[in-house]
Amino acid sequence: MGSVIIGSGRALPARIVTNDELSEIVDTTDEWIVPRTGIHTRHVAIEETCTDLGTQAALRALGLEEGGWQREAGAIDAASLDMIICPTLTADTHFPSEAARIRERIGATNAVCYDMSCACSGCVYGLSTADLIMAGAAFARQEAARTGTPMRCNDVRRVLVVAAERLSKLVDWEERATCILFGDGAGAVVLEWRDEAEAGAAEAAGAAGAAGAAGADAPGILSSYMENTDDVDRTLWCDSAFASREVPFAADGTTAAAGTSATDAPRLAAADAESDPYMRMAGQAVFKFATSAMIRCTEEALTRAGLTTDDVTLFTPHQANERIIRYAAKKMGLPMERFQVIIDHVGNVSGASALIALNEALCEGKLQPGDIACMTAFGGGLTAGSCVIRI
Repeated sequence: MGSVIIGSGRALPARIVTNDELSEIVDTTDEWIVPRTGIHTRHVAIEETCTDLGTQAALRALGLEEGGWQREAGAIDAASLDMIICPTLTADTHFPSEAARIRERIGATNAVCYDMSCACSGCVYGLSTADLIMAGAAFARQEAARTGTPMRCNDVRRVLVVAAERLSKLVDWEERATCILFGDGAGAVVLEWRDEAEAGAAEAAGAAGAAGAAGADAPGILSSYMENTDDVDRTLWCDSAFASREVPFAADGTTAAAGTSATDAPRLAAADAESDPYMRMAGQAVFKFATSAMIRCTEEALTRAGLTTDDVTLFTPHQANERIIRYAAKKMGLPMERFQVIIDHVGNVSGASALIALNEALCEGKLQPGDIACMTAFGGGLTAGSCVIRI
């Protein structure tokens, strides 16, 4: 039994920005960017909102719009979703949540919704959390049946994980070190909890050529691993956009006079005055953290699944920098052909990156039912983690 991926989708903004275009606004060139990052182009949302991108990726994952991948023939009813988890740093509103906005757009009338803030690790944290919640619900169903009592929690059987980002809104377009790296987009998967019998029946009914539907070869999330490291040196950081807003009260007990603006009162704290709304990154420190985390998390997740790198059909990592992927691949003794690399045409799309990579691999036929995929991510927090998935 386990959480099975039954749908996958992605969405990218229409506007493509080349390295040559970036060279017109910052001191850089295509020849400088490509060797250091592997990036040639990225997508930037001009008219699309975060909700637009998340909705399109979700609809494609559900099979309600062309361009997605589904395990079985036919679309997935949005009303059958019990939960929507949206990893994002750039929600269109503080509330309602981005997940709730997407819920309304796709008609997921029965879904409980919330956002996650775990930066580029959102893909792994989202999948792992969905898997844990559905496993808990499955246990609760068993206990309710055994004792003849109501379930002690929501009966969650289907979860949409949709990571949507507009990092172009967090980037300082005058800072070469960061603006060349990031892009906008969304990636989504639909997960369904299946017992072994349910998995076998579903595969027999709809997934042509599927391998090993039940038992040890059943599809699903085989293992996950997550970790956090304190970012005491502000290695990867972005202050809240509203941290510098003033209030009409001061620590010394004074209050702004009636009829005056809040800006007439002293600031509450000097730290607020120093807040920076843009993403900042210490490149070398991030590279060191990312390469070690990618190797460590991959190995830990594979160990938990009882597998080795030889068992993995394709690695679908977070796309922070091609050099990070190449370095980790070399340290693990793996050829680059074993990795789905998309950073060349989408850039770093934070928590959506690995989900977009997974979707491209599924749509291109690089991953087939029965294959093993390993998704590893790392990002601000500092967060990191990995999932091992049998397709």
